[in-house]
Amino acid sequence: MKLEHIGIAVKDIEQSKKIFDALFGRQSYKTEEVASEHVSTVFYQTGQSKVELLQSQSAESAIAKYIDKKGEGIHHLAFEVDDIYAEIERMKREGFEMVNQQPKHGADNKLIAFLHPKSTNGVLIELCQEIK
Repeated sequence: MKLEHIGIAVKDIEQSKKIFDALFGRQSYKTEEVASEHVSTVFYQTGQSKVELLQSQSAESAIAKYIDKKGEGIHHLAFEVDDIYAEIERMKREGFEMVNQQPKHGADNKLIAFLHPKSTNGVLIELCQEIK
């Protein structure tokens, strides 16, 4: 596994883009709407990993609920895997609680599945695999 990206929950993606454009000294490489998650995303390449900004499109989305509860900030760590189906099964065998029993389509051309933070010391972990 390698760290694929860090997801950051934001209230205003346009305002946050200005902050991160200045921080990284360049503009994002991708903006995407993810209907299944009810979010808008913006991606920055940072060496071999990425930073993903996430803004809710719905009061019912996980990002809206996260911001209501904890405020803006780091939402999840995403790790790239070669075979997401095998990793989900391995995680279950290791005793981790899965939010997603099967992968679903996520941003940046990825299949994704989340591990529940109850089983990972309070950190939401995303497994992701590039769709080929």
